[in-house]
Amino acid sequence: MPCHEHRVLRLWSNALPQGSGKRKPQDFLPLGVRAELPAIEADLQRLARLLSEHPGDDGSARLLVGLHDGQTVEAVLLPRDGVCVSTQVGCAVGCVFCMTGQGGLLRQLGSAEIVAQVALARSRRPVKKVVFMGMGEPAHNLDNVMDAIELLGHEGGIGHKNLVFSTVGDRRVFERLPQGAVKPALALSLHSTNAERRAQLLPRAPAIDPDELVELGERYAQASGYPVQVQWTLLAGINDGDDELDGLVRLLAGKRALLNMIPYNTVEGLDFQRPSAERAREIAQTLHRRGVLTKLRQSAGQDVDGGCGQLRARALPATVPADVPRPMVWHGRTPSHPSSP
Repeated sequence: MPCHEHRVLRLWSNALPQGSGKRKPQDFLPLGVRAELPAIEADLQRLARLLSEHPGDDGSARLLVGLHDGQTVEAVLLPRDGVCVSTQVGCAVGCVFCMTGQGGLLRQLGSAEIVAQVALARSRRPVKKVVFMGMGEPAHNLDNVMDAIELLGHEGGIGHKNLVFSTVGDRRVFERLPQGAVKPALALSLHSTNAERRAQLLPRAPAIDPDELVELGERYAQASGYPVQVQWTLLAGINDGDDELDGLVRLLAGKRALLNMIPYNTVEGLDFQRPSAERAREIAQTLHRRGVLTKLRQSAGQDVDGGCGQLRARALPATVPADVPRPMVWHGRTPSHPSSP
């Protein structure tokens, strides 16, 4: 029955035992459902298990998460009651400055595996905000991500504006997000205002001109009432010049937008550098003076070499059994194992 499913999902997504609450299962659940609860709870626990935790000095903690088939993803406990979750094992976009992008896409995460990362985080600390900015491109796993967002916004009790969907830009996102029962906030991974340079940095991102991408984001911001967040990984000598600052002012000044500028988190083997702290502060201050609301942030886990994909890379090679079932997803509110990714 839907009411029983609702209870199971609510307790699980809030990291509570299935026997929690004032009303005990024996008070109202049918005998058949009660008999299945231990097996259901065990299945849910297997979706995401903690393999290692790497606390940072900033109050964050990077988690290496094991999945039911032996694959691994990363989640990050953020300061101020947030968690960043992964949506894919690997990523097909191939951002040249990202460790995750170097290995390509291995498989999609099911919606239940995405929510399971939140449940795992909640077993360790309170979570009031979920950002879909971990491993993977959410737009490339759109159905499962939207199912996870709906579950977290309802049974999971997360405020809708505190669910943040991040994308490099895919026109399907701007069609689907306004139609959802839960409308998340939107974050755009921009990284350059120059179309040619952006294509070099994000070689397999959809071919959307930065001007059009920001305009699509602005439309969604106006419709949802949430400012669009613009993500910018600051790379020394590449996207920290005056031409990019002029481009950001042209695209964002006066818009319902917040620029999150994150100095590059050094990855061994990749030939990129972060600008000096002084230069990063100068850039943020200049943009602020010129009408762009800018926050200079630090990538969580820099002090433990925990940039996106680095924990997983250090843990490889992962051994993946060939006979495990497909990832569990929620179709509506019914768990199932699909026959294809």
